[in-house]
Amino acid sequence: MKMIWHMVFLFAVAISAFAADVSYLGVKPAVIIDVRTPEEFAAGHLDGAVNIPYEQIGKGINTIPSLTKSSPILIYCRSGRRSAIAAQSLEQLGFQRVYDGGAMSDVQRKLQSCAAKTC
Repeated sequence: MKMIWHMVFLFAVAISAFAADVSYLGVKPAVIIDVRTPEEFAAGHLDGAVNIPYEQIGKGINTIPSLTKSSPILIYCRSGRRSAIAAQSLEQLGFQRVYDGGAMSDVQRKLQSCAAKTC
């Protein structure tokens, strides 16, 4: 039952939370994925981020509508270890534009708000 609830939660979040109007290293991500635990995510996350714990990234990525293998995906976690694992998993699944942001604090410093016509 817990797994079903979590998948429903992932689906609801995926539908409602696409990347905010930001760019990361000059690229506007189609989605920002926080690969920390749901508890860590609930304690605070980047605006517009979707929570898919790193050990569920292979299944969870399929809950995001309109995402293609060439969509830019930004991933982060607390320190960078889990985001690196998740990024490697996505690349092995054929995703071509995976950006491992590492630690959430690092991603926050590198995100830039998009002006009306810059992204």
